[in-house]
Amino acid sequence: MFYKSTLSALATIVLISSATPLAAAQKTGAIAQDFKLTDIYGKTVQLSSFRGKTVVMEWHNPGCPFVVKHYDSGNMQKTQIAARKQGVVWLTINSGAPGKQGYMKGPAAQKLVKQQRLNADHYLLDVKGVVGKAYAAKTTPHMYIIDATGKLVYQGGIDSKPTANPADIKSARNHVTAALNELKAGKTISVAQSRPYGCSVKYAG
Repeated sequence: MFYKSTLSALATIVLISSATPLAAAQKTGAIAQDFKLTDIYGKTVQLSSFRGKTVVMEWHNPGCPFVVKHYDSGNMQKTQIAARKQGVVWLTINSGAPGKQGYMKGPAAQKLVKQQRLNADHYLLDVKGVVGKAYAAKTTPHMYIIDATGKLVYQGGIDSKPTANPADIKSARNHVTAALNELKAGKTISVAQSRPYGCSVKYAG
């Protein structure tokens, strides 16, 4: 969100135009890297356009059993709905490359969004993996929270139970929901980083 300095603008141009990833692993507590991606309807979406709002980013692969765990159970949709009720912008990102598991073109992704009742504001396609690699997104799901000032305040797993078993959701701590609630209350986020779990992101190459 969030970047009006010349340096930030130049960094944005590099990220948008180059297939080579920037330095990986955005640091928790640092300003998040801006980017542009196309959504499943062909609209260009830029992270910085959401300046002043909290943003959640969720890496997604519909064929991953860990993703299936959270969608078939309704857990991810409930998390999305609760976030959006707080005015949070939710971006679901697919970095699957052509020929790899999870890769979809716009029409297929539109159908999936309806079938799974995704409650994201935008489903974004990152087929070259530029944004995923810039953020060092390792798994599906891999979650990130950016606050209204543009700072990355959480990155890691959606919850504390790194399994594909839906039965574990009930006893797990939802790190995303907890962080958003703490952020809304003006509190320090108690778990600002955790180990992401799931299937590896299916990047090109």
